[in-house]
Amino acid sequence: MMIQLLVGSCVSIINIIIHALATVAAVSIARWTGLNDTRRPRLFLMGVMVATVLMLMLAHTIEIVVWSLSYAAVGAAPEGSDLLYFAFVNYTTLGYGDVIPVKEWRLFGPMAAMNGILMFGWSTAVLFEVLLRTIEHLGPNALGKAFSAGDRS
Repeated sequence: MMIQLLVGSCVSIINIIIHALATVAAVSIARWTGLNDTRRPRLFLMGVMVATVLMLMLAHTIEIVVWSLSYAAVGAAPEGSDLLYFAFVNYTTLGYGDVIPVKEWRLFGPMAAMNGILMFGWSTAVLFEVLLRTIEHLGPNALGKAFSAGDRS
């Protein structure tokens, strides 16, 4: 059991590093685009949000690949299993249960789920912060009454 926790923790740490790098990149892109002239604030906001979401989705996909590679490295899934599918199901906490880890690595699935749910929560916080900062950058009148400062209290 301890080896499962140790290996799962190492994979989680790798994914946290990946997510931190993606977060820094997403925030940097949002800040860099904020330096540009924003003649069309709604289109600008959409662009910033789409770029941020795509960056975070790429990070999640890489993190899932890391989990699938770790499953392959330790032999956590039955032979012939689709490891990428197995990693997606665990990471997203979908939990179909059609692929079950081998008994020696049964904690790996829940650890991937715990890692995934934390990374999705982190992504949600990043998206909200980028949205908030972009709206603040554009100013209270740029997007009309739909996004006034009083709406956030």
